[in-house]
Amino acid sequence: MSTFYSILDKPAALLLLMIALVLLIGQTAVFLLSIQEKHSRLQIMASALHMLAGFLVFVIILDGFDNVNFESIPRESVQNGWFVYTLPWFVYVILEAVSALILASHFREYWHYRNTNVTPDAIRQSIDLLPEGICISAEDGTVLLVNLKMDALCRLFTGERPSDARMLWTYVEQTGEDQKGKRLIHTPQGEVWLFAKDDLTIENTNYERISAVDVTERYRITEELREKNAYLQEIRRRMKDAADLSAEMFMKQEEATARTSLHNELGQVLLMGRHCIEHPDSTDRNIVALMTRQMNRFLLGENKLREPAEEDELKQAVGLAGSIGVYVLFGGDVPQWLSKEIRAVLAQAIRECAANTVKHAEGDVLDVILSERSEMKAFFITITNNGRPPERPVSESGGLLALRRSVEAAGGRMTVQSLPRFKLELCFSV
Repeated sequence: MSTFYSILDKPAALLLLMIALVLLIGQTAVFLLSIQEKHSRLQIMASALHMLAGFLVFVIILDGFDNVNFESIPRESVQNGWFVYTLPWFVYVILEAVSALILASHFREYWHYRNTNVTPDAIRQSIDLLPEGICISAEDGTVLLVNLKMDALCRLFTGERPSDARMLWTYVEQTGEDQKGKRLIHTPQGEVWLFAKDDLTIENTNYERISAVDVTERYRITEELREKNAYLQEIRRRMKDAADLSAEMFMKQEEATARTSLHNELGQVLLMGRHCIEHPDSTDRNIVALMTRQMNRFLLGENKLREPAEEDELKQAVGLAGSIGVYVLFGGDVPQWLSKEIRAVLAQAIRECAANTVKHAEGDVLDVILSERSEMKAFFITITNNGRPPERPVSESGGLLALRRSVEAAGGRMTVQSLPRFKLELCFSV
């Protein structure tokens, strides 16, 4: 079989040299990994011996290849200087094959160890893959561990890599929004990060940890809730204002109703007294005295105004008009379908017009014309008197204003005519 010396000038020697180089690189990697992963002392020694053997084989092959392929070095020096060159070339093939098997076995054991144990690289990769930023430093601020996310955030905020944790936290404190000891920072890309700092003790050694959490979505939801809460508070304020206004309006409405009632009752009593003085023969003095006593008691606060009688308000209004010397003449029958609300408005209109007929027109007859117009689907009430016409346009105040409110509340319309004679017209849809 040919010696190793005889093939040094052939391509096979270069192939053996390249294989020896690759094996040496792998053996060196296995030795360094065994030290880094803190394997047992026996494993480290075996890796070292394997690396040393591979290095010797590589040097022998390299030295022989250089001596043979450079003309300045005599070929006899290789043949006579090293006995290893006289060995069959197949021995080197076997050595490299065995070394490759051993190297493969080492790598297999290494991958098995990585898959079954938590290695520093696995921890490092896990920390780098975290979506949160982490920076662990010594008490003097020297950075000992920083993952990719924190590195990117530090570059984004300060323009530098995180080398001093104190400098990073100082920037966070100066630019961030205080959140009960934590800091909220907005990025130019619209993200929101929450930074926090705490102490970390491992094996009686104190460290400082800075963490950053992406709270963009949570912050957006919080802002939306804050805006909605502010909107609800505004609605609540408006509702409270509306409730207060409604209460005030209700009180004013009750006050206006009471004043109107007092105005009507007092005016009725005064007109009855006036009619009694002017026409003593046609007036029931007992009724005048009774109503006068009731009004005096109310004014003195001894009792309330008299409650409405159980009888129909319309009949009562006609009776009160007669008590002050005004006769009510109906033109047309009161429809049976007329609602209680419209009958109450009609009674109020008769009382008000009867009082005004005596006070302003000096009349004694009130004409009430009731008509239903099917083509217009409306019911009309027209009231006139036989007194003198108004000297100027009638202003709606007091009783007339209260009557208009009652008409509109019942869904009707009210029209007041002053010239050539007074006429009050009420219209209701049917």
